[in-house]
Amino acid sequence: MTSHPYSKLPPYAYWRHAVAGVPAADVDPVVEPPFRFGAREKIATAGSCFAQHIGRYLVAGGCNYLVTEQPHPFLSEKAAQALNYGLYSARYGNVYTSRQLLQLFERAYGRFTPKENYWRDGAGAVIDPFRPQIQPGSFSCARELDVDRERHFAAVREAFETLDVFIFTLGLTEAWRSREDGAVFPLCPGVAGGEFSSASHEFINLGVDDVVADMSIFLERLRGVNPRAKVILTVSPVPLVATAERRHVMVSTLCSKAILRAACDIIERTCAQTAYFPSYEIVAGGFTGVDYFEADRRSVTREGVAHVMGIFERHFIRRNLMETALRKTRQALAAPSTPTDAISDAMRLMCDEEALERGAIPAITESADGGERDPSTDDAR
Repeated sequence: MTSHPYSKLPPYAYWRHAVAGVPAADVDPVVEPPFRFGAREKIATAGSCFAQHIGRYLVAGGCNYLVTEQPHPFLSEKAAQALNYGLYSARYGNVYTSRQLLQLFERAYGRFTPKENYWRDGAGAVIDPFRPQIQPGSFSCARELDVDRERHFAAVREAFETLDVFIFTLGLTEAWRSREDGAVFPLCPGVAGGEFSSASHEFINLGVDDVVADMSIFLERLRGVNPRAKVILTVSPVPLVATAERRHVMVSTLCSKAILRAACDIIERTCAQTAYFPSYEIVAGGFTGVDYFEADRRSVTREGVAHVMGIFERHFIRRNLMETALRKTRQALAAPSTPTDAISDAMRLMCDEEALERGAIPAITESADGGERDPSTDDAR
């Protein structure tokens, strides 16, 4: 029998051995991560709402989850949760796109100040356009937002400069941005604050090259302030709530995820100390034979989250007697006085994107000259 490149590949290279012939719970698409981290190393997270699962599981597992933006001492635990403290390493809310992440870094370091820096609601309260749902009830005035934002940016800088590992979950390619200066918003203006205007705002849909460029610049910036930083990228398996493209939301979902997955592959191959973790493949691939989506076909079941995080822990968290002891000690010290279900806690998410179902995105159609037109500005007929 002749020898060829497929003659002696390991079992994980063959579908029959790695997927078809494996019990669902044992399907593990990770081979060999480029690095692992221990109980002492500080892990920060950001990204789409699915990223909240990762942070909560790290905390529950006794890892050193980095939170640099803490609630004020006089706030109760319940009030702090209502104000979205602790969802991520800093109080930036959901960071859905690569462009949003890069912009967060630039804003935190004073390299970019958007022109559209405040939104007001009907009662005169002030909303942060870049964290539109982070403060229930909005800010009472611009000065209150300015003070909170200064504190927030300091926490963002501390996170970037002191983390050992940064886990970023890419969720979307669709976004809305300012025509004036290119500022990108996590939600379309007018959905959770602000006013939409086709003269001021435009829809964009990032391609593979865009995502790779954004992330490459971000990684360069991050290592400029923290040379030792390791990065883990993953793609959220959660489908889009809505699409602003003129096509079915299912098609837009698969297109966005394909773009993000392809971009991550390029980044992992070209950027040092950067790994990819296949949470999207585990949940949305459907190859395990287990349905990991709830009845709404968006929310991931607790079994799906557990499968994802079990594989993550197996491959990325260093295991030895000392590391295990440190993690158990941290778990004991962090144990709440009232017992809770860690998995149930992990299933509660704050998701900005869900506001799209509560307020319609302005429909975009083509005008006679081929440009974009906002029907809401048309004369009544």
